[in-house]
Amino acid sequence: MSIYKYYSKDDALEVLKKYCVYQDRCHSEVRTRLLKLKIYGDDLEDIIVELIQDDYLNEERFARSYVRGKYRMKSWGRYKIERGLKEKKVSEYCIRKGMTEILEEEYLENLERMLLKRANIRPSTNERLLNIELMKFAQSKGYKYDEAKDIVGEITREKYPK
Repeated sequence: MSIYKYYSKDDALEVLKKYCVYQDRCHSEVRTRLLKLKIYGDDLEDIIVELIQDDYLNEERFARSYVRGKYRMKSWGRYKIERGLKEKKVSEYCIRKGMTEILEEEYLENLERMLLKRANIRPSTNERLLNIELMKFAQSKGYKYDEAKDIVGEITREKYPK
């Protein structure tokens, strides 16, 4: 016995409109939701086209809101955000448009603030261990080595002056 009831094309369209209004969605999320509702083939494609035409579904808008949310709320770096968008099968064009939401000077300030907070929370016994810890943390958040290297160096020199 299936937990999903049968949905007609019009019923599924209404369900998906509510799904898209609640939060910006990408095409792959909507497609997956339709498949769970057991909508296949031409009906699936027709519903997606109608959602796009009525502006319920807009992949560029999704990419921009995804980047803003992951960057501002979770302090993710560009690499991790980009990888997340690619996992959701967002087009390269929309990824580029979404990444314009990140301002360069704000990006590096955010990285520095996040690393300072981490250095104060996790006291290390020596300079080398702190350096390794902060670099691993920055890379786990999606920042590239080159972006974090100078900031981590400054923080470790402040903590362990010679």
